[in-house]
Amino acid sequence: MVKCAVNRIEDDMNVIERFLGYVKIDTCSSEETGTHPSTAKQHNLAALLTKQLEEMGATEITYDKENCYVYASIPASEGCENADVLGLIAHMDTSPAMSGTDVKPRMVEKYDGQDIVLNEALNVVLKVADFPEIKKYVGQDLIVTDGTTLLGADDKAGIAEIMTLAETLLTSKDIKHGKIRIAFTPDEEIGEGTDGFDVELFGAKYAYTVDGGGLGELEYENFNAAGAKVHVHGRNVHPGSAKGKMKNSILIAQEFQSLLPTFSNPMYTEMYEGFFHLDGIRGNVEETTMDYIIRDHDRVLFEEKKTMFLTVTEFLNKKYGEGTIVVDMKDSYYNMREIIEQHMHLIDRAVESMKEQGTTPLVTPIRGGTDGARLSFMGLPCPNICTGGENYHGKYEYAVVQSMEKITDLLIRLVQKFV
Repeated sequence: MVKCAVNRIEDDMNVIERFLGYVKIDTCSSEETGTHPSTAKQHNLAALLTKQLEEMGATEITYDKENCYVYASIPASEGCENADVLGLIAHMDTSPAMSGTDVKPRMVEKYDGQDIVLNEALNVVLKVADFPEIKKYVGQDLIVTDGTTLLGADDKAGIAEIMTLAETLLTSKDIKHGKIRIAFTPDEEIGEGTDGFDVELFGAKYAYTVDGGGLGELEYENFNAAGAKVHVHGRNVHPGSAKGKMKNSILIAQEFQSLLPTFSNPMYTEMYEGFFHLDGIRGNVEETTMDYIIRDHDRVLFEEKKTMFLTVTEFLNKKYGEGTIVVDMKDSYYNMREIIEQHMHLIDRAVESMKEQGTTPLVTPIRGGTDGARLSFMGLPCPNICTGGENYHGKYEYAVVQSMEKITDLLIRLVQKFV
């Protein structure tokens, strides 16, 4: 049974205060730099978390200053030293899809169910018609953006919840738990969050990433994922004398996209349905580059999608000349279900913890990926738990105060299941 932290106002305030501080630190990662971490500014949060862990009395703290990982331990409570070591993991970076510079979080108290004006001057409005799920939070407190940046609940809400858990366990002798290992990672948003993760140093038998969405979400299935850069090489000639000579790479890029299945697109898919997603395009007549992500829960269908992608490339190279299109494709991660199914007690204990606090478990497939997907294939079974945020990666992102408070309590309940 949970003996503390349930309905403790000081802990509830603490998780929100921590979160509001963390989101103001710009930690946006980048796919363009080729460095590890991809952006040096992620170290600003890593250094702060290291300092806070030291101040609260965590042990075995390691700050990998080269690769920007933070590891720490919460020692087992008396009598629980032989319990399995459990890990909790969150990522420090925010998505490069939207600016994370100068985030200005704002509290909307007792949300009334109406549209929320995020930025009157720019006419940025979080509309119920566009995001109808927000209605389920009527009467609760929301943390929103000012309409010019993302918020960063993905995954600074998870960090705040883990840090609040850590302080609670370190200051209370009433909660029985085994040794807890904590890790904060860089570059999860660009698929590189585990590239430098030291599983042996971490030393946990099992772990959870705290990196999900709304309260109750629990996930152990995710996409198989690949990324692809499509380089289209054209030929620029003065338009006045271009007949039979010009090869417009922009138009060829458009043709490439048109040959992919129209409805295999994120805007038309849900649940287990995979997709091709054109995430970015830039170029001119001479050269155009397109960034794609390819996703499917089913491994066979995933491989078929990659084959189709290359078949389109081959067709257009025959049409416009060999070397017109060059594709750089790389697998990012695979569906962790095949690993977690061997350790379903991880899901069962999380479900039990949710039910104990009156939360309805929502076991759903992740239409994305987490560090836990790759860690599961590195020998650390690692499903994913909610954080209390919605609408990630954009200016309409928001976090729910009451959800974050309950998730902090959920983590406290969960760690007790492992003794």
